[in-house]
Amino acid sequence: MKSRETKAQDLAALTDSLANSTSAMVVSFTGLTVTKDQEFRNSLREAGAEYQVVKNTLARIAVKGTQFEEATEHFKGVTAIAWTKNDPVVLSKAISKFMKENADIYTFKTGVVDGKLVDLAQLTTIANLPSKEELISKLLYVLNAQAQRIVTVINAVPRDLAVVIKQIGEQEGRAAGEVSATPAAAVEESVAEVEAAPADETPAAEVEAAPAEDAPAAEAEAAPAEEVPVADEVELEVPAEEEPAAE
Repeated sequence: MKSRETKAQDLAALTDSLANSTSAMVVSFTGLTVTKDQEFRNSLREAGAEYQVVKNTLARIAVKGTQFEEATEHFKGVTAIAWTKNDPVVLSKAISKFMKENADIYTFKTGVVDGKLVDLAQLTTIANLPSKEELISKLLYVLNAQAQRIVTVINAVPRDLAVVIKQIGEQEGRAAGEVSATPAAAVEESVAEVEAAPADETPAAEVEAAPAEDAPAAEAEAAPAEEVPVADEVELEVPAEEEPAAE
């Protein structure tokens, strides 16, 4: 049995710890084994919380004048308190999970978060919220993502400008090359036409032979002159010689 001095030291330690805490959960248990008790303590330690089975009279004195005083009426039967000075959401997650997995052993009495009493339903709601670390992580991700986008946009401006300038330069160079190449190409085409012209034109022999082919037309034009016989011309002059016969 603890001495009066030991009880006074335990009371001072519990009062000091609760006074510096932001949240506390009050639970009860039946048929608890050493193994299960150790498992529960380890889960609370990982959540950054402290845990202690207390006497109800000691608990009532310890919470007096603190934000946990409203939980006094729940200090009945077997009482254990888990408290933390860290993120209350982390403690709520640990308590809520263990209560669900060990409902046949542990019973949730009440909780105090930022000076307000919460029941099991409210505890479950709080447990579903993201923790402070998760919120900070998400916030940093959003900030980094926005910063990366800004950097990408800033870097894209000179890069895109350089690409545009390069494309303009290539287009101007291509246009200049086409202009300078046009006269040379025209000369080459003219030379090719000149060289190809004799092969395409009618040979000289054919040109000389062409008048021979046209000779029949000339003969046809001359034919009428050759068709008039000399005798016909004589016959035309005979009537003029017959005038003396009238005498």
